[in-house]
Amino acid sequence: MPRQLAPRDLALTLCVVVFWGFSFVPIVVALREIPPFALASLRFFLAAVPLVFFVRRPRMPVRYVIGYGFAIGVFQFGLLFLGMKLGMPAGLSSLVIQVQVFFTIGLGIVFLGDHLRGENIAGAIVAALGIVLLAAFKLASGAQSTFIGLLLVIAAAFAWSIGNIVAKYAAGEHEADMFALVVWSSLVPPLPLAAVSYLIEGGDAAYHAALSASTLAWGCIIFMAWGATLFGFASWARLLHRYPTALISPFALLIPVSGLVSGALFLHESLSPLQFAGVVLVLIGLVVNVYGGRWRERISRLGAG
Repeated sequence: MPRQLAPRDLALTLCVVVFWGFSFVPIVVALREIPPFALASLRFFLAAVPLVFFVRRPRMPVRYVIGYGFAIGVFQFGLLFLGMKLGMPAGLSSLVIQVQVFFTIGLGIVFLGDHLRGENIAGAIVAALGIVLLAAFKLASGAQSTFIGLLLVIAAAFAWSIGNIVAKYAAGEHEADMFALVVWSSLVPPLPLAAVSYLIEGGDAAYHAALSASTLAWGCIIFMAWGATLFGFASWARLLHRYPTALISPFALLIPVSGLVSGALFLHESLSPLQFAGVVLVLIGLVVNVYGGRWRERISRLGAG
């Protein structure tokens, strides 16, 4: 696999994390009118329908499609929303779930034979310190979590990492279309998520909330379905297929950074000095992860010369 990101793929990676970070804004807006599990169910339903009637099923065993759908749609979002419902603040959840980066790297080493390089480790450590600073600010600002909520968000992160590995393995073994995988796997989450919504979000109340939602709320759902899910997860899976997990996965640490910037631009949220320092560390860590190998080679050539 290539050890350096091609400029086009670097741009695509940055676009994905910006989409995912910006999706914080439409999520906040839509949640004002629709309960979280119902919202997640609608998100994946619209990601699948009507495209599933026009996109051919991916050339891979059905178990991979179902497994990816359960990992990403049901468990990642289901456990994340349940953790938030049981006391984990939204902002802190968006930071804690980024431990999926390290789960993905570890699972890639164990199951896919990926290799870690020095620049991957150094970049991940620096970026992780930035995430720690952002989490410290949340805690200092009064964000409190329950232990069960924290465990559920960590479990959601692990589910995300499993989805990453399933997509990467399936793409490597069967050369499947990742867009088709995301479309067809999106058929899996709506019913389980709708059932959970019915049980814990007031029965028919969630259904009526969706029916009576404003045009703005439905526009937010469409953005999440087509932008964050179809474009985001399909592109992410393609990138994981082309490059080592240790090179791509750390870019997910930019998601809360993008979320902070989006919140400042569209929700008039301020950025404290501690948050700014955390953002800078994340950016430095990612630069080291992407370009550290190239710098090391140049230094070696200069030393040899």
